[in-house]
Amino acid sequence: MALKSSEKTDVNTYRLTVTVDSETFTEACKKAYFKEKKNIQLPGFRKGKAPMGMIEKMYGEQTFYEGALDEVYPDAVSAAFEEAGLNVVDTSDVDVPVMSKAQGVEITMTVTTYPEVKLGEYKGLKTEKISVEATDEDVENELLSMQKRNSRLIDVADRAAETGDTVTIDFEGFVDGAAFDGGKGENYSLELGSGSFIPGFEDQVVGHNIDDEFDVNVTFPQEYTPELAGKDAVFKCKLHEIKKNELPELDDEFAKDVSEFDTLDELKADLKKKIEERKTENAKTETENKLLDKVVENMEAVIPECMIEKRTDEMLNEYTYRLKNSGLDLDTYLRYMGQDKDTFRATLKESAEKQVKLSVALTAIIKAENIEANEEEINEEAAKLGENYGMDAEQVKKAVPASQLAEDVARNKAVDLIVSSAVIE
Repeated sequence: MALKSSEKTDVNTYRLTVTVDSETFTEACKKAYFKEKKNIQLPGFRKGKAPMGMIEKMYGEQTFYEGALDEVYPDAVSAAFEEAGLNVVDTSDVDVPVMSKAQGVEITMTVTTYPEVKLGEYKGLKTEKISVEATDEDVENELLSMQKRNSRLIDVADRAAETGDTVTIDFEGFVDGAAFDGGKGENYSLELGSGSFIPGFEDQVVGHNIDDEFDVNVTFPQEYTPELAGKDAVFKCKLHEIKKNELPELDDEFAKDVSEFDTLDELKADLKKKIEERKTENAKTETENKLLDKVVENMEAVIPECMIEKRTDEMLNEYTYRLKNSGLDLDTYLRYMGQDKDTFRATLKESAEKQVKLSVALTAIIKAENIEANEEEINEEAAKLGENYGMDAEQVKKAVPASQLAEDVARNKAVDLIVSSAVIE
C-alpha cells in the first residue's frame, strides 16, 4: 500500500492516487471469501463449504473484489494521508479505476484538509468594561415581575377590553370565504398584548365589550405554514369575558408573603445583590464572547465548507434529540413554528460557521502556546461533567474518550489565556 501521487488542486484541496499491491489485494480477497462463504451454496457442496476457486470459476474472479476493497481501503487511505502529511477532514469523488488480483488496486480521490491558520493578535486584546451595577429601575422591574407572578385575575364588566387584559373569545377564521383547518376556537383565553396570535389580531380585540360580535382582519406572515402564508383572513369573533390583573400592594406584607424577609427594604436589598451577581456573570460571558470574536476576526484562514456543513448537521441532530426528549419530533415542531427544514437549517448554519471558526482559532492557539492538559485537570473536567449530568467522574471517563476530555481542557485553557491577558478599559 502506497501513495502514488498527491497534487494540490485548490486551497485545502488535494487529488490523491493510492495503490494497493497485488499480493495484499489477493490476500484481502481470501479474507473476504472466509467472511462470505457461509452464505454461498454451490451444487455438490454443502452451504458454506464451497472452495474459493470453485466460486470464482462459477461467478467470476471479481466475486470477492468488493469485500476485499472494504478490507484494504481504510488502511491504504490512512497510510496515504500520513505519507502525504495531510490532515484530512473530508473525501469526495472517490474512484477505483484499477482493481484485480494481477494489478492490485488504484484509488483516486479528492480530499479536503484542515485549514492552514495564520493567527493575528489574541493576547492583550482591548475591550470595554461592562457595568454590573443594579440600578433602582432594575430592582423595580424585578419587584414588578414578582407582583405579576402573585397577581390575580378579576372580572371586568364596566368597560371595553384593554391591552394587558385576559379575554375569553370564540373565533373562526376564513380565507376567501372558506373556513380553514385549525382556525376555530371556543372559550379561548387570550392575553391581549402577549403577541401569541397572528400580528394585528389582538389589537383588533381591544376596544370591544362583553357579548360583542365582530370581525378581525389579518394577513398571515410569509413564514407561516405554506397553505396560509401571505394570505388575507377574516376571523369572526365573539367576546365572552374580560379579566384584568390585580397586582398586590408593595409593602412589608408583600415581602413576607413572597420571601423570607420581614420588610420590603430587606427584600429590595436582597434583589439588588442577586441582580448584581447575575449581571457580573453575564458580563463575564459577554466579555469573553467579545474577545473570542476579535480572535476570530484577527485570524486568517479559509474554512472548508464541509466542516461548516458537518457542524450544521451535528447541531440539527442535537436539536432533534432535545425535541425528542421533550416528546416532539422536528417536523411537528417546524410546522408549529411555520418553518421548513431547509429554512431552519439555514438559521443553524450561521451559528455553526461561527463555532467552526472559533474551534480552528483555539486549536491554533493551543499549538502556538504548547498548551496541554495534565491528568489532574482531566480528572477535574470529568468531575465537572459528572456534576452536570448526574454521573460520577469514573462513569464520565468510560463514556467520554480521554482525548476528548484533554481537548476540552486545552480549549478552556486557551480561552483563559485570551481573557486573562486582555486589557479591560
